[in-house]
Amino acid sequence: MPASESAIVPNYELLDPDVRLMLQVRDGSAAAMEQLVTKYQARLLTVLEHLVNNRELAEDLAQEVFLRVFRARHSYTAGAKFSTWLFTIANNIASNARRDRARRKEVRVNPAPPNESGAVALDQMALAASGLMPTRQLDRAEMAEVVRLAIENLSERQRLAVLLSKFEEMSYADIAATMGMSPQAIKSLLSRARGNLRTILEPYLQTGVKPTVAAVESEED
Repeated sequence: MPASESAIVPNYELLDPDVRLMLQVRDGSAAAMEQLVTKYQARLLTVLEHLVNNRELAEDLAQEVFLRVFRARHSYTAGAKFSTWLFTIANNIASNARRDRARRKEVRVNPAPPNESGAVALDQMALAASGLMPTRQLDRAEMAEVVRLAIENLSERQRLAVLLSKFEEMSYADIAATMGMSPQAIKSLLSRARGNLRTILEPYLQTGVKPTVAAVESEED
Protein backbone atom coordinates (compact mmCIF):
# COMPACT_ATOMS: atom_id res chain seq x y z
CA MET A 1 0.00 0.00 0.00
CA PRO A 2 1.46 3.43 -0.92
CA ALA A 3 2.57 5.64 1.95
CA SER A 4 0.09 8.34 0.97
CA GLU A 5 -2.82 5.89 1.16
CA SER A 6 -1.67 4.52 4.49
CA ALA A 7 -1.87 8.04 5.91
CA ILE A 8 -5.43 8.59 4.66
CA VAL A 9 -7.22 5.24 4.80
CA PRO A 10 -7.37 4.87 8.62
CA ASN A 11 -9.11 8.24 8.98
CA TYR A 12 -11.75 7.58 6.34
CA GLU A 13 -12.26 4.00 7.45
CA LEU A 14 -12.88 5.29 10.96
CA LEU A 15 -15.19 8.15 10.00
CA ASP A 16 -17.09 6.76 7.02
CA PRO A 17 -18.70 3.30 7.13
CA ASP A 18 -19.39 3.58 3.38
CA VAL A 19 -15.66 3.78 2.74
CA ARG A 20 -15.32 0.52 4.63
CA LEU A 21 -18.01 -1.00 2.43
CA MET A 22 -16.26 0.18 -0.72
CA LEU A 23 -12.99 -1.30 0.49
CA GLN A 24 -14.88 -4.58 0.90
CA VAL A 25 -16.14 -4.19 -2.67
CA ARG A 26 -12.51 -3.74 -3.73
CA ASP A 27 -11.75 -7.02 -1.99
CA GLY A 28 -14.53 -8.81 -3.88
CA SER A 29 -17.63 -8.47 -1.69
CA ALA A 30 -20.82 -8.45 -3.77
CA ALA A 31 -22.89 -7.99 -0.61
CA ALA A 32 -21.07 -4.74 0.20
CA MET A 33 -21.77 -3.42 -3.30
CA GLU A 34 -25.44 -4.29 -2.87
CA GLN A 35 -25.55 -2.35 0.40
CA LEU A 36 -24.08 0.74 -1.25
CA VAL A 37 -26.53 0.56 -4.15
CA THR A 38 -29.46 0.16 -1.75
CA LYS A 39 -28.33 3.12 0.36
CA TYR A 40 -27.55 5.55 -2.46
CA GLN A 41 -29.81 4.59 -5.38
CA ALA A 42 -32.80 6.79 -4.52
CA ARG A 43 -30.62 9.70 -3.41
CA LEU A 44 -28.51 9.50 -6.54
CA LEU A 45 -31.58 9.33 -8.76
CA THR A 46 -33.07 12.45 -7.15
CA VAL A 47 -29.91 14.48 -7.73
CA LEU A 48 -29.47 13.23 -11.30
CA GLU A 49 -33.12 13.90 -12.18
CA HIS A 50 -32.72 17.53 -11.17
CA LEU A 51 -29.45 17.80 -13.08
CA VAL A 52 -30.78 16.44 -16.39
CA ASN A 53 -34.53 17.22 -16.02
CA ASN A 54 -35.49 13.80 -17.31
CA ARG A 55 -36.53 10.91 -15.06
CA GLU A 56 -35.88 8.15 -17.59
CA LEU A 57 -32.44 9.50 -18.46
CA ALA A 58 -31.63 9.91 -14.75
CA GLU A 59 -32.44 6.24 -14.16
CA ASP A 60 -30.05 5.24 -16.96
CA LEU A 61 -27.34 7.54 -15.62
CA ALA A 62 -27.73 6.19 -12.08
CA GLN A 63 -27.07 2.70 -13.42
CA GLU A 64 -24.01 4.00 -15.26
CA VAL A 65 -22.70 5.61 -12.06
CA PHE A 66 -22.90 2.35 -10.14
CA LEU A 67 -21.38 0.49 -13.08
CA ARG A 68 -18.41 2.87 -13.04
CA VAL A 69 -18.07 2.45 -9.29
CA PHE A 70 -17.95 -1.31 -9.72
CA ARG A 71 -15.49 -1.16 -12.61
CA ALA A 72 -13.22 1.14 -10.57
CA ARG A 73 -13.23 -1.14 -7.52
CA HIS A 74 -9.76 -2.62 -8.06
CA SER A 75 -8.10 0.81 -8.21
CA TYR A 76 -10.21 2.37 -5.45
CA THR A 77 -8.35 4.28 -2.72
CA ALA A 78 -10.04 5.94 0.25
CA GLY A 79 -9.00 9.49 -0.56
CA ALA A 80 -12.37 11.07 0.28
CA LYS A 81 -15.72 10.29 1.78
CA PHE A 82 -17.54 7.70 -0.31
CA SER A 83 -20.45 10.08 -1.01
CA THR A 84 -18.02 12.74 -2.28
CA TRP A 85 -16.41 10.23 -4.64
CA LEU A 86 -19.79 8.89 -5.78
CA PHE A 87 -21.32 12.28 -6.54
CA THR A 88 -18.16 13.41 -8.31
CA ILE A 89 -18.70 10.50 -10.70
CA ALA A 90 -22.40 11.38 -10.96
CA ASN A 91 -21.65 15.03 -11.72
CA ASN A 92 -19.21 14.08 -14.48
CA ILE A 93 -21.67 11.64 -16.03
CA ALA A 94 -24.54 14.16 -15.86
CA SER A 95 -22.36 16.86 -17.44
CA ASN A 96 -21.43 14.52 -20.29
CA ALA A 97 -25.09 13.60 -20.78
CA ARG A 98 -26.13 17.26 -20.99
CA ARG A 99 -23.41 17.99 -23.54
CA ASP A 100 -24.38 14.96 -25.63
CA ARG A 101 -28.03 15.92 -25.53
CA ALA A 102 -27.25 19.50 -26.51
CA ARG A 103 -25.22 18.30 -29.49
CA ARG A 104 -28.08 16.07 -30.59
CA LYS A 105 -30.57 18.90 -29.97
CA GLU A 106 -32.98 16.55 -28.27
CA VAL A 107 -36.28 17.85 -26.96
CA ARG A 108 -36.18 17.93 -23.17
CA VAL A 109 -38.78 15.79 -21.44
CA ASN A 110 -40.21 17.08 -18.18
CA PRO A 111 -39.32 14.87 -15.23
CA ALA A 112 -41.96 12.65 -13.71
CA PRO A 113 -43.39 13.99 -10.45
CA PRO A 114 -41.46 12.67 -7.45
CA ASN A 115 -43.17 10.28 -5.08
CA GLU A 116 -44.69 11.71 -1.92
CA SER A 117 -41.63 11.27 0.27
CA GLY A 118 -39.39 12.75 -2.42
CA ALA A 119 -41.71 15.73 -2.84
CA VAL A 120 -41.65 16.44 0.89
CA ALA A 121 -37.85 16.27 1.01
CA LEU A 122 -37.45 18.60 -1.96
CA ASP A 123 -40.07 21.06 -0.66
CA GLN A 124 -38.26 21.33 2.65
CA MET A 125 -34.89 21.55 0.92
CA ALA A 126 -35.87 24.45 -1.33
CA LEU A 127 -37.58 26.35 1.47
CA ALA A 128 -34.60 25.87 3.77
CA ALA A 129 -32.18 26.95 1.06
CA SER A 130 -34.16 30.11 0.32
CA GLY A 131 -34.76 31.01 3.97
CA LEU A 132 -38.47 31.47 3.27
CA MET A 133 -41.49 30.04 5.05
CA PRO A 134 -45.00 29.83 3.53
CA THR A 135 -47.66 32.22 4.82
CA ARG A 136 -50.59 30.21 3.47
CA GLN A 137 -51.78 26.63 3.09
CA LEU A 138 -49.96 24.97 0.20
CA ASP A 139 -51.07 22.11 -2.00
CA ARG A 140 -48.39 19.40 -1.90
CA ALA A 141 -48.51 18.50 -5.60
CA GLU A 142 -48.51 22.16 -6.62
CA MET A 143 -45.60 22.89 -4.30
CA ALA A 144 -43.62 20.00 -5.79
CA GLU A 145 -44.16 21.49 -9.26
CA VAL A 146 -43.03 24.93 -8.09
CA VAL A 147 -39.94 23.45 -6.42
CA ARG A 148 -38.97 21.74 -9.67
CA LEU A 149 -39.38 25.02 -11.53
CA ALA A 150 -37.35 26.88 -8.91
CA ILE A 151 -34.47 24.42 -9.03
CA GLU A 152 -34.61 24.35 -12.84
CA ASN A 153 -34.12 28.13 -12.87
CA LEU A 154 -30.78 27.83 -11.12
CA SER A 155 -27.60 27.55 -13.15
CA GLU A 156 -26.16 24.04 -13.37
CA ARG A 157 -23.51 24.70 -10.74
CA GLN A 158 -25.92 26.38 -8.36
CA ARG A 159 -28.39 23.53 -8.78
CA LEU A 160 -25.82 20.85 -7.97
CA ALA A 161 -24.44 22.79 -5.00
CA VAL A 162 -27.91 23.24 -3.50
CA LEU A 163 -28.80 19.58 -4.00
CA LEU A 164 -25.58 18.40 -2.38
CA SER A 165 -25.86 20.91 0.46
CA LYS A 166 -29.51 20.51 1.36
CA PHE A 167 -30.33 16.99 0.16
CA GLU A 168 -27.02 15.25 0.84
CA GLU A 169 -26.03 17.58 3.72
CA MET A 170 -22.48 17.85 2.41
CA SER A 171 -20.03 20.36 3.90
CA TYR A 172 -18.53 23.18 1.82
CA ALA A 173 -15.31 21.17 1.64
CA ASP A 174 -17.05 18.02 0.36
CA ILE A 175 -19.08 19.96 -2.21
CA ALA A 176 -15.89 21.70 -3.31
CA ALA A 177 -14.16 18.36 -3.76
CA THR A 178 -17.13 17.02 -5.73
CA MET A 179 -17.35 20.04 -8.04
CA GLY A 180 -13.64 20.83 -8.38
CA MET A 181 -13.92 24.25 -6.73
CA SER A 182 -12.63 25.87 -3.57
CA PRO A 183 -14.73 25.89 -0.37
CA GLN A 184 -14.89 29.70 -0.52
CA ALA A 185 -16.19 29.54 -4.09
CA ILE A 186 -18.84 27.04 -2.99
CA LYS A 187 -19.89 29.35 -0.16
CA SER A 188 -20.34 32.20 -2.66
CA LEU A 189 -22.12 29.91 -5.11
CA LEU A 190 -24.61 28.78 -2.47
CA SER A 191 -25.20 32.37 -1.39
CA ARG A 192 -26.15 33.31 -4.96
CA ALA A 193 -28.32 30.20 -5.24
CA ARG A 194 -30.19 31.10 -2.03
CA GLY A 195 -30.81 34.59 -3.37
CA ASN A 196 -32.13 33.21 -6.65
CA LEU A 197 -34.38 30.70 -4.90
CA ARG A 198 -35.79 33.49 -2.74
CA THR A 199 -36.52 35.57 -5.82
CA ILE A 200 -38.22 32.61 -7.50
CA LEU A 201 -40.20 31.26 -4.55
CA GLU A 202 -41.27 34.35 -2.61
CA PRO A 203 -44.10 35.47 -4.95
CA TYR A 204 -45.55 31.97 -4.92
CA LEU A 205 -45.31 31.50 -1.16
CA GLN A 206 -46.87 34.89 -0.50
CA THR A 207 -49.54 35.18 -3.19
CA GLY A 208 -49.63 31.94 -5.19
CA VAL A 209 -47.99 33.35 -8.33
CA LYS A 210 -46.11 30.46 -9.93
CA PRO A 211 -42.61 31.01 -11.29
CA THR A 212 -41.74 30.57 -14.93
CA VAL A 213 -38.63 28.94 -16.29
CA ALA A 214 -37.25 32.40 -17.11
CA ALA A 215 -37.81 33.79 -13.59
CA VAL A 216 -34.07 34.13 -12.95
CA GLU A 217 -31.51 34.22 -15.70
CA SER A 218 -28.99 31.42 -15.58
CA GLU A 219 -25.48 32.68 -14.91
CA GLU A 220 -22.00 31.40 -15.55
CA ASP A 221 -20.44 30.56 -12.17
